[in-house]
Amino acid sequence: MSPLKVTTRDAASGPVLQIAGDLDHETAPELRQALDGLTLAAGQLLVLDLADLEFCDSSGISALLTARNLAGEQGGDIALAAVPANTARILGIVGLDRVFAIHPDVSTATARSSAAR
Repeated sequence: MSPLKVTTRDAASGPVLQIAGDLDHETAPELRQALDGLTLAAGQLLVLDLADLEFCDSSGISALLTARNLAGEQGGDIALAAVPANTARILGIVGLDRVFAIHPDVSTATARSSAAR
């Protein structure tokens, strides 16, 4: 089991949260806590960078949905970037690949958002 590490940085399109390690029942509250301190301006994009995500269970998927709800409540949007194959498979099985915008990497996600403005 790898500890969860959430790092926040700003991009022109809005905040980027880099999520590394295991996102599971024990660590999902850490992501939710990081989201609690996050503020999006209307129209901003919250990007979750999952390139270093090693494991994600149903509690982790629930935390991703919490992030989506937060973005929506604040008038923003959300995108997932660099989703690992095992997590992408789960998202596809439960239909969340149609709920989240999924990009191959952070630069693609933030560039598309900036171009849309």
